[in-house]
Amino acid sequence: MSVAVVTDSTAYLPSELLEKHHIEVVPLYVVLAGRSGREGADISPQDVARAMGTRGQQVSTSRPTTGDFLAAYRRCLDAGAERVVSIHLSAELSGTWDAARLAAAQVGEHLVTVIDSRSAAMGTGFAVLAAARTAQEGGDARAVATAARSAAANTRTLFVVDTLEHLRRGGRIGSAASLLGTALAVKPVLHVADGRVVPLEKVRTSARALSRLVQRAVETAAGRPVDLAVHHLAAPERAQRLATDLRAALPQAGEILVSELGAAIGAHVGPGAVGVVISPTAAPDDEAGTAD
Repeated sequence: MSVAVVTDSTAYLPSELLEKHHIEVVPLYVVLAGRSGREGADISPQDVARAMGTRGQQVSTSRPTTGDFLAAYRRCLDAGAERVVSIHLSAELSGTWDAARLAAAQVGEHLVTVIDSRSAAMGTGFAVLAAARTAQEGGDARAVATAARSAAANTRTLFVVDTLEHLRRGGRIGSAASLLGTALAVKPVLHVADGRVVPLEKVRTSARALSRLVQRAVETAAGRPVDLAVHHLAAPERAQRLATDLRAALPQAGEILVSELGAAIGAHVGPGAVGVVISPTAAPDDEAGTAD
């Protein structure tokens, strides 16, 4: 491919898709129990869930270094790519995009295009997949970047957490802070809007929260074919139940990817978090138009 696609580890794309579409991943760092490690390689979701369930243990995250991105871009260019499109976690939630931008400036912005997905998890992942597919179809850097931006803009991310405390500690909840006073009495349904985590509604029980995720997904799909991803941290049964309910409610959906959140996002949402990402499936004519 003349265009290489790079992302960070918070896209949480299954390894088989990374390999199939030749996507380069730059990991974030997670710090727990006094040690720092790369998300996915050194520190797993299970490590994070275990640490967060232990009194007195703090979990924090940090962005990749500019050097990490420089190395990734140079690997892609040395392997024969003429251009690189690099797609990342919302700049409102992490400094990852900024580190990528600084590296792109050193390599040459005529060679590397850096995109802020304004989303997280598979909200970023679906944009990465759209970019990679366009690259594999022979699209140039402009077409690849356009495909990523379009997918990101049309993808919606909804989730429920057991407590807002982890988001509050990490400074990731923005206006959702208004829910803190009632967090123990309700289950807040949140979403990612314009790159930030904001409240959508409040419900009384976990069962009702999962039901609202399904209803909101149906409203977002609006009868169109969609791709879906279900994320969780230390809540596999709830995630599987949500996937089953989504399949029943959205028979037009394609494959539903179910995956556990990695350490970097998991550290902020906490154990028990469950979410759904809805991405409209591009029609063949749309795909052709994107590649122009």
